[in-house]
Amino acid sequence: MIPDLSVLWVIFFVLLSVWVVNALILKPILRIMREREEAIASARVLAERAAAEAAAGIAEFEARTTAARAEVYREMDKVRREALATREQVLASTRQEVEQTASEATARVRAEADAARAQLARDADALGHAIAERVLGRKIS
Repeated sequence: MIPDLSVLWVIFFVLLSVWVVNALILKPILRIMREREEAIASARVLAERAAAEAAAGIAEFEARTTAARAEVYREMDKVRREALATREQVLASTRQEVEQTASEATARVRAEADAARAQLARDADALGHAIAERVLGRKIS
């Protein structure tokens, strides 16, 4: 039994249709899908690289910020220590001036007290002589 010629024509047109659909539709669609997958993969690689660079940049920024903060704290501590040293010098100088002024004032007060005592003693002697002369009614030598 020989197949009918129309069956062969149908097979031929089906094969021709498959070849045309494959060549004109399926291959371009598959090629575009493959290109998109490659583009997505390269975009992922770029995104991962950018994320790694951003993380490295953040780490570097934090390291520099920490170093700068430490330097500022060192400078502040240095200035504070210098201010404390200056304060101690000023306090020592002021104490010395106060002690010197106090000792001078004490010496001056003692000298004035001694002079007042001497004056009081002289005045007491003179007053005693004057009282004795009045009571006795004559001059005492």
